[in-house]
Amino acid sequence: MKLLVVGSGFSGAVIARELADQMDCEIDITEERDHLGGNCHTERDQNTGIMVHAYGPHIFNTDDRETWDYVNRYGRFIPYVNRVKSVTKQGIFSLPINLHTINQLFGKTMNPAEARVFVGRLGVKTNHEPRNFEEQALKMIGKELYETFYKGYTYKQWGCSPQDLPSSIFNRLPIRFDYNDNYYNKTFQGIPVEGYTNVIRNILQHPRIHLHLNTSVLANQISSNYQHVFWTGPIDRFFHYSQGMLGYRTLEFEKIVANGDYQGNAVMNYPIRETPFTRIFEHKHLAPWESHSKTIAFREYPKEAKEGDIPFYPKRLERDLVVLDKYQQQARSLSGVSFHGRLGNYRYMDMEVVIREARLAATNFILRKNNA
Repeated sequence: MKLLVVGSGFSGAVIARELADQMDCEIDITEERDHLGGNCHTERDQNTGIMVHAYGPHIFNTDDRETWDYVNRYGRFIPYVNRVKSVTKQGIFSLPINLHTINQLFGKTMNPAEARVFVGRLGVKTNHEPRNFEEQALKMIGKELYETFYKGYTYKQWGCSPQDLPSSIFNRLPIRFDYNDNYYNKTFQGIPVEGYTNVIRNILQHPRIHLHLNTSVLANQISSNYQHVFWTGPIDRFFHYSQGMLGYRTLEFEKIVANGDYQGNAVMNYPIRETPFTRIFEHKHLAPWESHSKTIAFREYPKEAKEGDIPFYPKRLERDLVVLDKYQQQARSLSGVSFHGRLGNYRYMDMEVVIREARLAATNFILRKNNA
């Protein structure tokens, strides 16, 4: 059986490896960029020697022991705690919002129970369920916390009013009533010592898998020799944008190279709306087990994605979901093609979810073929 996987991020790589390990098949995997790994790509900076997360910081985090063991099979992950700071007009605070953040902002010395009651009283009461991001935030944390840490950042990140975003986005943001400033709350958290690209390169080390970099494939260019195509690129691109483009935010990066330590932390958020960038991430802090005399950091500028841009964050506004439904109806009518990953599904997915779903997709494909 001859199979095609389009895209060499975690989704495409894991699907290819699972199939190669369990089936009598040959797999071509195409990647339009000149490197593996999609937006998880990492590489050594030639000037500083620092391992750079080329498309922004990625910290692997999961509660799933099986998924943690899976990625460690292909690369050694060292435990890492992501502690994000937020630069505001009132000072520098820890994120996510925690007991220290609350006490510091309001000049209090509250214990957890007192802080929970205090924040509960800040919440804006309404006669209806929150209809959007802003209403959800105001209900949960009140005006001052929302406007200090989230309102301006959200405008910049998404390029629209928080009133236009679904309330579910705010629900992904943790609020804590203890002093835990670990951004994630998962059992296993870490970063691969040799970078994510090396992990994916190891996943693809199989005689049945044939990698083709710098190879862009459109739907009408796919050879009929393939019995199945696993598409991990944007679903709207597969259909030549026939129903219109789905909304994405993309990013531009401004490099900073300096001596020593630039900001003292891996990630610093800038929620002030007048500041044009959303955050600065400094890569040497993502590998504290290494030592470097120089440092490299990047300012991150979100913007609306246009055709040809690298898509990062699916917006999933009401209009997008209508368009998505049309594409998914077209996808269901196809035989021999399936859509996977963040871009193929057009939804936000952490790395652990991408890997679990990719393994499940491969398992289901094998079962269908065995039962055919």
